[in-house]
Amino acid sequence: MARSDQTRQRDKDAQLANVALLYYGEGLTQSEIAKRIGVSRPTVVNMLRDCRERGIVEIRVGGDVLSGSNLSRQLCEKFGLQDAYVAQAQSGKSRAATLPQVARVGAMAVSDIVKSGDVVGVAWGETIKAVSLAMNQSGFQDVTVCQMIGSMVSDRVPTSEDCSIRIAKSLNGDCYTLHAPAVLSSAELADALRNEPTIAAQLERLQHLDVAIFSVGNTKVDTHLVAAGIAEAQELDKAVTAGAMGVLCGRYISGDGQALGLPPEDRLIAIEIEQLKKAERKLLVAAGNDRVEAVEAAISGGLVTHLCVDECLAEFLLSR
Repeated sequence: MARSDQTRQRDKDAQLANVALLYYGEGLTQSEIAKRIGVSRPTVVNMLRDCRERGIVEIRVGGDVLSGSNLSRQLCEKFGLQDAYVAQAQSGKSRAATLPQVARVGAMAVSDIVKSGDVVGVAWGETIKAVSLAMNQSGFQDVTVCQMIGSMVSDRVPTSEDCSIRIAKSLNGDCYTLHAPAVLSSAELADALRNEPTIAAQLERLQHLDVAIFSVGNTKVDTHLVAAGIAEAQELDKAVTAGAMGVLCGRYISGDGQALGLPPEDRLIAIEIEQLKKAERKLLVAAGNDRVEAVEAAISGGLVTHLCVDECLAEFLLSR
């Protein structure tokens, strides 16, 4: 088969996989799917039949199909990624409307990336919580899941232990939660807590991750870092002035993905950027074009080996 034919077939299979997710995962009717993707209902019926006949739909949608699309291969080639998963979403939809599909594809990516015996680090936030809710029970053995950032009570940001526990349950693994707040009131208190034997042992596990599952926030005024009460608005302003392009596990990163070491980092109980970088497989899941600079920064810093994004964000990344 000629390369152009292979490309068209991969793109077609990726579209079939996304249609299957909308039908079997999101519960949309055939008519609703037809309206969303701009085709007739009989076409959707045929696409769903093709999904079954081609083996795209079995117990779950095959993640390798989504990572084989043309956009996925372009992302891998441009950024040197091991794999990229692209979730199709209707153009012009809000991030809130796009996130569920990205989360479902992200959940499939987790199942593809994780292996039995792995030590898996899990971050927090709206995106990772959505991924945890989309995951199905797996048959892995001897998986260890570690919480990568401490706890925080917030109406805006789901708790990190909740994300870790849910993903551990789906991976049939043991979960080690981080028994500490995400941020302390002073650097001295944070330093003392890090040296407590129990917390030190939990943080030590983060030195030996096989897989890291995380998202990245932007540095706009409504960033989850401020919304969750981890950082003050004045600290955010100073970080942006210093060149911060994203927020990863509560830490500001520069355009080349390096930790800036700015407050509230001195009061934070969380994985360090260099520790995250050491993980063999690093899955970044992101939705929304407002994350493009933050995603680029994480990739530039060598913090991403596997990427899961929506189609619009993928095109933004490729066009810049």
